Amino acid sequence: MTLTKEGTASMRLHRLLLLIPFLFCMTGLSLAQDETQSDSLYIVATTTQASDAARLLTQGADHVVVTPLMGAGVDPHLYQPTESDIAAMGHADMVVYSGLHLEGQFDTVFEALGEQGLVIVAVSQPVKNMGYVIGGFDLSEELQNVDDPHFWFDPRNWELSVTHLAERLTDLDPDHADLYQANAAAYAQQLEAIFEWANEAMRTVPEGQRYLVTSHDAFQYFGGAFGWEMVSVQGLSTQDEAGVGDIQEVVNFIIDNDIPVVFVESSLPPDTVEAVIAAVEDEGATLRIGVRELYSDAMGEPGKFGGTYIGMIAENVYTILQSYQCAGVDLTIPSWPDDIDITPPQDLLNVNCDA
Repeated sequence: MTLTKEGTASMRLHRLLLLIPFLFCMTGLSLAQDETQSDSLYIVATTTQASDAARLLTQGADHVVVTPLMGAGVDPHLYQPTESDIAAMGHADMVVYSGLHLEGQFDTVFEALGEQGLVIVAVSQPVKNMGYVIGGFDLSEELQNVDDPHFWFDPRNWELSVTHLAERLTDLDPDHADLYQANAAAYAQQLEAIFEWANEAMRTVPEGQRYLVTSHDAFQYFGGAFGWEMVSVQGLSTQDEAGVGDIQEVVNFIIDNDIPVVFVESSLPPDTVEAVIAAVEDEGATLRIGVRELYSDAMGEPGKFGGTYIGMIAENVYTILQSYQCAGVDLTIPSWPDDIDITPPQDLLNVNCDA
């Protein structure tokens, strides 16, 4: 019998799910044998955004250990949990994930972990509850009428997510409630500041030129927040394959609307965008590629400006606007706000249009 790629992945996931009850049993035994571990609070976070939020909210809580599962540039749509991931989650006091099927390979894992009594937090939940999600998408025969999972690209949504996570941390660890709530309040001010700056900055491009063309449909919330129209070759999930017709449709839109630049995403290969550029040039038009990659499903490297949520939003704004400047659009990027704790590096502020 020959297994398909999907069949092999399904069997592998099934084996991992069978490990969960065993791992919970072993974790319980090990914790009972080592009482010193009970003083620590273990949090496992799936995506880079979720990890960043968990770290920020627990700053100053030395007993908290945050373990990220996905790193910079990792595509959460396609990421498959490993045995070590399952073990880490089985050992955790809380698992923080994005939700809305972003971590599509994890859905059954989260369900199984929840059945074992583990605290599972979807940071998208308050956004969904408030009705701020963009929905009505069909991803597959099994996933019909689902929501766009890229909700974090509107900082106002992310503020809801951070507040929700702080509340869940307070429920889990009430002895440190004041710390979590204070961190959340301080971070909310930072998120409000980055939204105001980004909103002003993105609207410096004339309204009729505000088009963002990317590989996959990850920026609808970003566009809705800042008044831009999104155009993509692939659908919501990077599992969607782009056909010749999809590429030609985008090419026609670019030419009809005189769009000067397209963008590659950090968590995706550039093939789709390169195909669009080649097709546009075949039509006798010119098209630039963005001065940098955009962060979409994953943030940058830890310790770097783009490795934080605020830095990710800001770097995307700089990249888009600098790319439009290089394409000849007259605009002025606002100064960086003094009330945001982190500062853009100089190499982000200076761009070589001919590079």
